[in-house]
Amino acid sequence: MRLIKGLFLTIAVLCLALPTASTGQTTGKIAGMVYDKETGDPLAGANVVVEGTSMGAAVGLDGSFYIINVPPDTYTLTFSMVGYETKKVTDLRVSVNRTAYVKLELGPEIMEGDVIVVQADKITNKKDQTSSMRTISSDKIEALPIENVNDVVSMQAGVVNGHFRGGRRNEVSYMIDGLQVDENFGGEGRNVDVETESVQDLEVITGTFNAEYGRAMSGVVNAVIKEGGRDFHGSITGFYSNYVTPHTDIFPGIDEPSKNRNLDYKLTLSGPAYFDNLTFFVNSRYQDNNNHLNGIRRYLVHDYSDYAADNPEQWITEQNGDSSIVPMNNSENLSVLGKLTYKALDNLKLSLLYTRNDDEWHDYNHAFKYVPEGVNAAYRTTSMYSLQVNHMLGNSAFYELKYSYMDNYNGWYLYEDPNDSSYVHDGYLRNNAYTGFFTGGQQKGHNERTIFERNLKFDFNWQATNHHSFKTGIQYINHFIDNRESSIRNLWEGTDNEELFHYNMFGERVYDYYEPIIKGDTTIYGEKYIVKPREFSAYIQDKMEFQEMVINLGMRMDYFDPNTTYPSNRRNPDNSIESDDPDRLSTYPEADAKYQISPRLGLAYQLGKRAKLHFSYGHFFQMPPMYALYQNHSLQVQPTDFATIMGNPQLKSQKTVKYEIGLWQQLNENMDLELSLYYSDIYDLLSMKIISTYNQTEYGLYTNKDYGNVKGLELMYNVAFGNINGNINYTLQYTRGNADYPQQTFDRAGNNQDPVNKLIPMSWDQRHTLNATVGYYKENYGVTATGYYNSGTPYTIDFIDQSRLVNINLSPNNNYQPSTYRVDLTAHYSFNLFSDLRGRFTLNVYNLLDRLNDAYVNPQTGRAYTDIIERTERLSHRSDFNTYLDRVQNPSMYTAPREIKLGFGIEF
Repeated sequence: MRLIKGLFLTIAVLCLALPTASTGQTTGKIAGMVYDKETGDPLAGANVVVEGTSMGAAVGLDGSFYIINVPPDTYTLTFSMVGYETKKVTDLRVSVNRTAYVKLELGPEIMEGDVIVVQADKITNKKDQTSSMRTISSDKIEALPIENVNDVVSMQAGVVNGHFRGGRRNEVSYMIDGLQVDENFGGEGRNVDVETESVQDLEVITGTFNAEYGRAMSGVVNAVIKEGGRDFHGSITGFYSNYVTPHTDIFPGIDEPSKNRNLDYKLTLSGPAYFDNLTFFVNSRYQDNNNHLNGIRRYLVHDYSDYAADNPEQWITEQNGDSSIVPMNNSENLSVLGKLTYKALDNLKLSLLYTRNDDEWHDYNHAFKYVPEGVNAAYRTTSMYSLQVNHMLGNSAFYELKYSYMDNYNGWYLYEDPNDSSYVHDGYLRNNAYTGFFTGGQQKGHNERTIFERNLKFDFNWQATNHHSFKTGIQYINHFIDNRESSIRNLWEGTDNEELFHYNMFGERVYDYYEPIIKGDTTIYGEKYIVKPREFSAYIQDKMEFQEMVINLGMRMDYFDPNTTYPSNRRNPDNSIESDDPDRLSTYPEADAKYQISPRLGLAYQLGKRAKLHFSYGHFFQMPPMYALYQNHSLQVQPTDFATIMGNPQLKSQKTVKYEIGLWQQLNENMDLELSLYYSDIYDLLSMKIISTYNQTEYGLYTNKDYGNVKGLELMYNVAFGNINGNINYTLQYTRGNADYPQQTFDRAGNNQDPVNKLIPMSWDQRHTLNATVGYYKENYGVTATGYYNSGTPYTIDFIDQSRLVNINLSPNNNYQPSTYRVDLTAHYSFNLFSDLRGRFTLNVYNLLDRLNDAYVNPQTGRAYTDIIERTERLSHRSDFNTYLDRVQNPSMYTAPREIKLGFGIEF
């Protein structure tokens, strides 16, 4: 169904691209100096032209020139002047928000018409880098053995298991063409995903970042989307993949190709539209993946089994399944992107961008291994529209005006309709304690969330002098969040009829009274609310560029209004405890708006022609995820201790103070090395404190209390010899804090454990991370291999036969999981079919060595797929279809086995 929808959407976007107008993207700058080769004097009046464009500049009296608002790409510059030789500088890479710096000498013309060609020095792209950032171009992305943008990001130094330089996962901001697309409710990831084929440049900032970036504490990822050109280009590709592994004993059904096959289809088109200066770019991808984790349909959801009796002859068992293999971590994903670019005038460019994601994900649940149809699925549908205006106001200034509207839906349920008659009575959800697995029944959670987000952003750039480039901007974001979380209940719940049943003609138990319903916000089984928070930010920064030094100095202001109320007395939040004392009752004032000022400083100093030193410092603020502000909107406290968690609109921003120093050194024409040292203090992290009501019931309230710090080292080495190129990056990191996650202190109190009174390793504190890539490319074929080594992350040991005092006093994360490694490979071969039509074969192999890497471990053994089984545990196991070992041998504890993916495409 999604494939059909995707075809219609792609056609619709393509049709829209042909008669309309569209966007501008984030840009960079070219600057430099031109001298007389013989005298060393500035060569005022020389012409600088960017080939293939209308961009250029004239050299000033001091020999300097600059060209601003340059789209990211690789360019050739031509330098010329009457009476002087003409020179071309090739392979000049312009990246987002960066300056490509060229220093050149022109000598007297010896022979008319001669052109001298030189290649841009590597220092041209490093001179203004004041912190750790990587810009990965589209051609580099194409050469990597990856599936999506997230894979590219995870390969960068400083990114460890999705954490940027030791921060929590929700401390990263994701952008498309400079517009934020963060998933603000849960706090992790993004609401919009684009495919690698759509990305012109991918900017990954793991160090400090300039004042223009906000709503992030650890890192920024900005994907700049491609634009169409003056020629038609396109490709259509189909892929098929499956798993080739001997580990059939670990992964049930992995040897049945039809059960584990993955399908992947991609389409890309670009070119001119109906009239000059209007171009389009369209990309679409559809994936139908069964993946590698399967269940066995031994039971149906309406089967009733009871293994409680000591005597096996008294067991009740209904096994109406067909015992077939059923995929349990399958997914279906559709993405469509269309971009129109209209250059209305030489100094005015308009853009319109549309993206859509339509996704369904299933997560493996080992407890439902034998009743796989009982597990919920996650759903996402996102449409984003953005309009951008890029207007040059002369050679020294331009502005960008951007507006986006995003409609995002997230769901987690078994059936979209909570009253669907396919839901079954909870009496079928049984026997997990005796068999280790459910033998019927369903998950009954039903969550839906709709978010509308309007984002307006204005940026103004002014090259005031040769040495000062000012940038300022404002941004306004308006959120609309409609959150509905429910548990499917029985209409007859709590009545005498609830458990009544009869047996049908096949001897199967049938419950007489069951009708699925969801209850309102006034019960503990449901939460529904609509909130409309809003944000505003402004910044100003000055980029000071001198011969040997570049300084970025900026200031940012962020404002957040939760736009809701809060209870004045947290000990009686909903006034359910009656009192004649007004001080013991809550009123509901408006929550305070929050604002903060954050300074940013970065400095880069060039050490000769082949080295550069940088230092950076900054304060970075980010509001906690939205759920932490609004959870339990009805303010009800359950009568049981530690059973209630409540949001807090009075939360303030979390804060990170970051420092970094680094050195880049070109070793020779083919090699360079970069070293960075960093340290961060993280304050006011989202945490939870315990509130005791006047009835002495304890519950959790989100607050800002946790602390962490990070220190580390990054080392990057790049090499290129002819057709061979490679790179290695290594991260050494220490991550410490007082809590792994916001609820940890609350959970420990609820389990009668002592609070953590010292800094402990975080669960993502991976000491050593090493990524290495090597590639060999010719005109028609190429191969790239990438290896990953990870030293392992902490876990908490669970001792057996222990004193109860051990768990009370034992600090979390007191041991480390085994290290992991993996090798991925990609290869392609291209050939001419006829005229401008080319064919392309692609081979991707993931986990080439078929390594069994531990995804997580058993806390008693420290290894996956194992356990220390005591005699009493074996004796308590009651089942006619499995042994106790089946509970332990969870295939999801390992990462995916070797996957081989074959593709064929046509390009033109």
